[in-house]
Parts: sequence; C-alpha cells; structure tokens
Amino acid sequence: MAITIATWNINSVRLRIGIVEQFLAAESPDVLCLQEIKTIDDSFPRKALIEAGYPHLAIAGQKGYHGVAIASKLPFKTVEKDDWVAMGDARHLRVRFEDGLLLDNFYIPAGGDEPDPVANPKFDHKLKFLREMVAWGERRRASEKRAIVVGDFNVAPLEHDVWSHKKLLDVVSHTPIETNLLGEVQAAHDWVDAVRHFVPPSEKLYSWWSYRAADWNAADKGRRLDHIWVTPDLAGGLVSTRTLREARGWEKPSDHVPVMLTLEV
Repeated sequence: MAITIATWNINSVRLRIGIVEQFLAAESPDVLCLQEIKTIDDSFPRKALIEAGYPHLAIAGQKGYHGVAIASKLPFKTVEKDDWVAMGDARHLRVRFEDGLLLDNFYIPAGGDEPDPVANPKFDHKLKFLREMVAWGERRRASEKRAIVVGDFNVAPLEHDVWSHKKLLDVVSHTPIETNLLGEVQAAHDWVDAVRHFVPPSEKLYSWWSYRAADWNAADKGRRLDHIWVTPDLAGGLVSTRTLREARGWEKPSDHVPVMLTLEV
C-alpha cells in the first residue's frame, strides 16, 4: 500500500485554514502533519478538516504559541504526546496506525537570534531538545523498525539547505552545534532523510523563506527547515518527495511550504 504524508508549519491554522483546504483539495495526501498551529485544542478548525475528508484528528494545542496536529484519512490505533525538556510546550505528537506504522510529528524550538546557550535561553532550550531527541532515538532503535518522523526541525543541516553556507554559519538554524546535534539525532535511529534520498545534497533546496524579504522569490534566501525521515526498514519503499515551493506565493502564506512523501508500506 502506498501512503502520502505531508508536513507543513502553517503558522496559525485558523488564520490559514483557507490554504490548508486548498492544499488538501489539490494534493489529497493521506496524512497531513501541521506545526505551529497556534491554537488550543477546542479552537482547532476540526469541521473544516473533517469536511475535507480527514476525520481522524490528533491535536496538541497551545494558546498563541507552538502546537502540532495530525489530520488523517487513516484511523489511528494510538495517540501520544510527550513534554520535551519539561517545558510544557505543545511540540510533539505520536500516532500509530492500525498496521503498526508509527509517525512522530515535531516542532523543534526555533532558538531565538543569538547562538549562545548562556546568553540566550531560547537557544539553550533548542539544544536541550535536540539532545533529548538523541536519547529518544537510541531508546527506540531496537524496537521501532517501521517509523517515520516529520516536522519543522528548525535546522538546515546541509551546505545546500541554505542560500549561503558561509554567511549563515553563525546564524541560528545553521550553526555547527545545531547541525552536528541534528546529525546525532539522525544517527541515533539510523534515520534516512527521505527528501535528500531523491534530491542530491549538491542541489539547493529550501522549505522556508522569511517574511522580511520584499520579494521572497527573487531574493530566494531560503532554508530547508522541514524534514521527513524514515527508518531503514522503510527506505526501500520510498517512492517520491515534493517540496511545494509555489505555496509560499499563495494568499496569506505561511513562511514554510508543505513537504510531501509517498511511501510504499
């Protein structure tokens, strides 16, 4: 069976439900993972998602900040959420489908502006979150062989995941301490980067463009912050990925665009 999973930092699901509906109508993934929904569970636009054909909803909301959700055509067997770094932030959801496939949806902290964990508590929080993810991956490595992890990782790990490797080495999201830590997270469970499986690391690829640019498309100063990883046992079923750059130009866009994976499971 083939399954298509999309991940998208929507930057307020209630504000942007129109483009969510547009995306679902056009692309019809089996599962949509959202980050930064910026709403409590009770205010999540359930009706719109159900009417779009996604009756199975898992939500970890938070007023005004953070929040993740999973909308699915496929039923969940279980739903779990973890409190990372004991901060009480809604940054994670885990669902297991009826065939046993496991899916984790993460919104890793952005980390603020100063890449100094002493001077900047937000950056310290981010590094602690990533270190917890390393331990999490090591614990699950032996037991979870059919797993997928997606989300806004807020790290652009490779040289061509950013518009300028040299200029962004001291900018949060591409500093060596972050990229090295994300590499440790990936190695802890032998995760396969599904998108770079199809797009060579030598090619520029972005999923985020700042709102600050007067013309984001012309400037093209992007970063690849949104990721889909699979366990090695699933890597043989990788069919295709897409990064929907055009969504950055939609009405009232998020600064992130959807990233999609089709996988034979």
